[in-house]
Amino acid sequence: KEYVSRVKELGMNSAAITDHGVMFGVIDFYRAAKKEGIKPILGCEVYVAPGSRFDKTPGSNSDDRYYHLVLLAENQKGYENLTKIVSKGFVDGYYYKPRVDMELLEEYHEGIIALSACLAGEVQKYLLRGMYGDALDAAKRYEAIFGKGNFFLELQDHGMQEQQMVNPQLLRLSRETGIELVATNDVHYTYAEDEKSHDILLCIQTGKKVMDEDRLRYEGGQYYVKSPDEMRELFRFVPEAVDN
Repeated sequence: KEYVSRVKELGMNSAAITDHGVMFGVIDFYRAAKKEGIKPILGCEVYVAPGSRFDKTPGSNSDDRYYHLVLLAENQKGYENLTKIVSKGFVDGYYYKPRVDMELLEEYHEGIIALSACLAGEVQKYLLRGMYGDALDAAKRYEAIFGKGNFFLELQDHGMQEQQMVNPQLLRLSRETGIELVATNDVHYTYAEDEKSHDILLCIQTGKKVMDEDRLRYEGGQYYVKSPDEMRELFRFVPEAVDN
């Protein structure tokens, strides 16, 4: 409720929900958005298995168990397909997380718009490792599945050094492939001043102390609802990504 009312306050007319691997929040979000006169975009940030969703063989690197991918329902058919993808991720693909695979995405791609996600997306992971060719191939593969104009390369800036490394490479990828860019901002809390409370909540959830070095944390501290002006300023070097 707080999220959609803040979105309205900032003068935006639509908002998305993309929880990790699940769609439990979709109905409550849809109702809250409709009540505020905000258009609800229903989605999910799915976990994509590097191979088959049925393969549950332990790998040498836990980073390669899955990649992130943002899926947004464009219409009713897309919503139905999204629920099928997410359900099958639990039924067939559960290994640490509910995972989907390329086969599922190909079968149920109709009516869905996909974004390359955060630093944990397949394209971005390759770019972070200096594997530009692999990133290019992955981007083309996703575009082939979802169709021209239905897959976007996603730029984010939460004040993280890795994002400063990856974003210029995403611009290059866009130029070389014709795949368009979109600027997004992960929202894990509503207001900038909620950062400390959110960090404490993470500690409670993971059984850690705030002073622990080795623990889950959201670096950069910019996971709040940013205004259109803030986003335009952050991505002033690529205004078309904000327009998209």
